[in-house]
Amino acid sequence: MRTGVFGGTFDPLHNGHLLVALEVRHRLMLDRMLLVVANDPWQKADSDVTPAAIRYELVEGAVARLNERMGEVALEVSDVEIRRGGATYTADTLAALHSDRPDSELFLLVGSDAAAGLGSWKRPDEIRTAATTVVVDRGGREGGRPPAGWKHELVDVPLMEVSSSDLRERIAQGAPVEAMIPPTVIDGIRRRGLYRRNP
Repeated sequence: MRTGVFGGTFDPLHNGHLLVALEVRHRLMLDRMLLVVANDPWQKADSDVTPAAIRYELVEGAVARLNERMGEVALEVSDVEIRRGGATYTADTLAALHSDRPDSELFLLVGSDAAAGLGSWKRPDEIRTAATTVVVDRGGREGGRPPAGWKHELVDVPLMEVSSSDLRERIAQGAPVEAMIPPTVIDGIRRRGLYRRNP
């Protein structure tokens, strides 16, 4: 069972995330693609992150709608990090996924901007041996590569210039985001009043 693992804060999930997940699944002929919602991302410990349960619910709704439109289970959402609790480390996540499905061959998606720094992640040797790293370039722009000795695949996906931090700022300013965020996520953001600035 070839399983993609695409972890993120998804604060909020946007169409760029979905584009990457679908393209990598297609190009590498993966059986499953998991969007793993981070519980408490250690890289963002000093930032104001939306509670994990809310982020998970929004991702789950968007993925359900996408799968319905596609007529297949193209993507799945995983709460493995939320159930574990505490700080989120990739090595722990891969170990848990292996334990749940020992027959899975794991493929860990990382952006080319992060690939060169994999050696500085928590317990990098465990990550390197637990999964094949999939380095995602965008729009033909070649980025960083994993350290020597890391088994990896390269996938270039169409360029979509969008980031969660920019979207949070746009929402705070009242700017339109309808072309960049799935409708179910926008509905959830508005219903909860997320990302608004305090008066």
